[in-house]
Formats: sequence, C-alpha cells, structure tokens
Amino acid sequence: MKRIKLNLNLFVLMVVPMVTFNIQLQAQDYPLVYENNFEDGQNMHGFEFTDATAWRLSDTLNNKSLELFNLSKYELPVSSPFNIGVLTQIKVGSFVLEVDVKQTSREYPHRDICLFFNVKDPTNYYYVHISSVADPHAHSIFLVNDEPQTNITSKVSKGVAWGNNWHKVRIERDVKVGMIKVFFDDMSMPIMEAVDKHFDQGFIGFGSFDDTGMFDNIKIWGESVKESGKFFK
Repeated sequence: MKRIKLNLNLFVLMVVPMVTFNIQLQAQDYPLVYENNFEDGQNMHGFEFTDATAWRLSDTLNNKSLELFNLSKYELPVSSPFNIGVLTQIKVGSFVLEVDVKQTSREYPHRDICLFFNVKDPTNYYYVHISSVADPHAHSIFLVNDEPQTNITSKVSKGVAWGNNWHKVRIERDVKVGMIKVFFDDMSMPIMEAVDKHFDQGFIGFGSFDDTGMFDNIKIWGESVKESGKFFK
C-alpha cells in the first residue's frame, strides 16, 4: 500500500479512450540540451539524489544505465515520492523528454516509475506516476505545491504492463498553454494528459515512489537555463 496522503479536491479520474490535445510538441521544436546513455565514460555527474547510496551506475549485459536499486533514507517535508534523482545541470520550461525505463520490483497494482519535471525545489514540482493500475493514488500526473500531492490528471489509461522489459517513455510539456502529455511505448497516443500552469520552468528528475528501477538513453529537448548547486539538504 502506498504511503500517500492526497488532496483530491481537484481530482477527476476518467479511464476513457484517449482524446489528445490538438497541440503536439516535436523534438525538433527545441534544441537538444541533454543526452546521456551512461556509456563511453558518461556517469552520474550532474545528478543530485535524495539518498545517493540508493543509486548506482549499473552494467547489465554490457549495457550501462542509471539504477535505483534500494529505497532512499530520506524524508521530504510533504507527502510525495522520496526516491528521487534530479538532474541539476539544466533547467527547462517547455520541453520534450525521452527516456528508456525498466521497473525492477515485484508486480502489484502500484508498481511504479516516477518522472519529475519543472522542479523548483524539494516541495514544488510536477511528477508522473506510471504504474500497473490506475486509481486516484496511482498512474497519474501529480502536483506538489508546498503540500501533499494533488492529482491533476484529466485523462488517463488503465495502467501499463511492466513485465521485465525496457520501455520508452516520452513527456511533452508546453508551459504556455499548460499542456502535459505522457507516452508509453506507443508514441502516437498518450497514456495520460493534464493542463496546469503552476510552474513554468525547473529541473527534471527520475525515480520511484517506493519501488526500484533503471533509466537509460535520456534525451531532453527544450529551452534551458544552466544552473547548478546543492538541491536536497
């Protein structure tokens, strides 16, 4: 059972056939500002973790990736995911993110991977929770705004089939209209959508609510502002 306390005042969950926004961002709309496949000497430089001891550079079948292999010993000020690795090398507003992900925990309804974006600080950001089954607490887009996470999803699929395979995830974010779209393997149809304008720029991060997983072939296109420094205190 997830350790979640939710503000559901704004929450409406619709498990329906997906109807997409007319707007669709393309990678070529922005310059490529970050790329990392963790090969050729690339490492975890530029990442800040809630608990660095829970992460490692994994080498499986001659393929290197960023791995969350243990639960983080870290308590955030508000109820939200606590296994987080934030790329503090760049900030972006509107962006397109593509990343390969692999879930490495047991199968259960809330088996998840999380992706974080427009991260301003440890208590202000969006995150996408991708899990096996959708409900008000899982497989949705959430806002953390100095209080426990709020589900802001407007449309969502029934969940994903993780298996033991790698999957391609894509997030499209347009801060001008507030659009958020998330794709899973099929890049022609989003698995969830939302519209929100709370945050117009910030860092991007990777992790899980309380599971483990792997991340590889990260690509970010966007308008960036270079920024670095200590993030998690």
